[in-house]
Amino acid sequence: MMSKNKKTTGNTYLSVGISIGLPLGAVLGLIIFDNLAIGAGIGLVFGITVGTAVDSNTTKKE
Repeated sequence: MMSKNKKTTGNTYLSVGISIGLPLGAVLGLIIFDNLAIGAGIGLVFGITVGTAVDSNTTKKE
């Protein structure tokens, strides 16, 4: 049961990171590069990175 909760938490942080990073990257991509796809890609990578980092920090503390 405990490992099931950790897996759900990891997916939650990852999905939150993606859901924040993708639109933010898209907006910044339109402003900086004048291209939606480049910004969305950068935001997606940033969101995955932040979500994974938060997940690993949370897993270490538990």
